[in-house]
Amino acid sequence: MNSTSRDSRWPLYGCSLAALVCSAIPLPHFLDLLRPDFLLLVVIFFAVMSPRAGGLLFAWCAGLALDSFRGLILGENALAFVAVAYLAHRFHLRMRMFPLMHQSLVVFLLLAIYQFLLFWIDGVTGHPLTDWTRSLPVITGALLWPPIAGLLGRFSSRG
Repeated sequence: MNSTSRDSRWPLYGCSLAALVCSAIPLPHFLDLLRPDFLLLVVIFFAVMSPRAGGLLFAWCAGLALDSFRGLILGENALAFVAVAYLAHRFHLRMRMFPLMHQSLVVFLLLAIYQFLLFWIDGVTGHPLTDWTRSLPVITGALLWPPIAGLLGRFSSRG
């Protein structure tokens, strides 16, 4: 790995750390229900826009970091992040061609798959949460995709 490829990963690390902090900030209960999965949105963005830097290993490490920050079953988010990152990486060339509104629909589907995988893992481990509020981060994440993608695009193009 040469120094230019290492230097191009600094925006990835900085955005991931900022998203992890945004995921860990304590909020009131009603706002916590609406909080999008910021770290997953960063993983999706870099899997689509910079697939070499934001690969499956990055998704796995980001999921493990989120598991340890939230105190969940170790590997729960990591497995779901890898599955979503694989799908985003698999279709990254198509997603780049979509306008932002179509990308939001694809991100909505990816976030729904993520929530379904978490629902399935929680059910297998005996911690089911069958409340309708589980789908709120999917909706807010898809609605916030255009500004987040614009912000991450500006930040990553500088690095």
